[in-house]
Amino acid sequence: MALAFPFSAIVGQQEMKLAMLVTTIDPSIGGVLVFGDRGTGKSTAVRALAAILPKMKAVVGCPYACDPQANRSGCDRCPTLKKDPSHIKTHQVPVPVVDLPLGVTEDRVVGALDLERALTDGVKVFEPGLLARANRGFLYIDEVNLLEDHIVDLLIDVAASGENVVEREGLSVQHPARFVLVGSGNPEEGELRPQLLDRFGLSVDVRTPKELADRIEVVKRRDAFERDPEVFIESWKKEDNKIRRKIVQGRDHLEQVKVPDEILEMASALCMKLGTDGLRGELTLMRAARAMAALESAKAVGWDQLRQVAPMALRHRLRRNPLDDTASGVRVQRAIDELLPA
Repeated sequence: MALAFPFSAIVGQQEMKLAMLVTTIDPSIGGVLVFGDRGTGKSTAVRALAAILPKMKAVVGCPYACDPQANRSGCDRCPTLKKDPSHIKTHQVPVPVVDLPLGVTEDRVVGALDLERALTDGVKVFEPGLLARANRGFLYIDEVNLLEDHIVDLLIDVAASGENVVEREGLSVQHPARFVLVGSGNPEEGELRPQLLDRFGLSVDVRTPKELADRIEVVKRRDAFERDPEVFIESWKKEDNKIRRKIVQGRDHLEQVKVPDEILEMASALCMKLGTDGLRGELTLMRAARAMAALESAKAVGWDQLRQVAPMALRHRLRRNPLDDTASGVRVQRAIDELLPA
């Protein structure tokens, strides 16, 4: 397995890194869409995040890594979990970060009949797909805007329900498939379908560094990593461990974070000002601000947290105005400056 570049060693791209960290605190935010120039560290950041995520507790032998404390949920292979969670065996496993490649088949995504078992033993056995492997983790799609429509439809359905249902070839299987969707791409290569775009909680624009010192530092660090990955990773281990501890503490602290009414009022005011459709913008904005506060060990969400996450939560929810060619991020920032206290 290839070694991942340290998360803490990524130069700049603060908004992208922050968006990913916030979703590790509260996966219900709904995932991260990272659009921008080629070679700006999009894929590197996702794989680096996977390396610093704290391990999770799972049911031993479960192909879907069911949560033993999932309040009597779980898959049909974990009957004990539904009856008495205290009698199950558990172990610590890495949080899955699964790549969904372009051109992948539907069977590979949702799972299918295990042909080898069917031919050799004459039994129908379900072979889990990528959605099963990604349960309770991250599903990463590079060049997400080039994904085939029928795969997009599958992802929309599963992301909405949190379950994968497979009925084919005499099989009928239903299993949990709750994951944080992370997509990256170059906007020059095509737009994302609105239905899938709406499933991403946060959206981040990344650009090639403009400062000479930043560009030089990127080249230096990448070269050092490629020359001796183990030594380079070790030199950043302390910083990565700090981030890992912040994630653990943030998750533990999330339920205690209060969201004052004035924050909710401002979240709704921002969405109304920007003309976003539905209420998903407010919900995402509230959850992201609360997760941001938990990451910073704050007792309640404040204006600073709301200001930090609002562009990420709202820029991809704006309607297009043919009379205004201003970038969506600029429009969101303008609304923030007008409405939020200084």
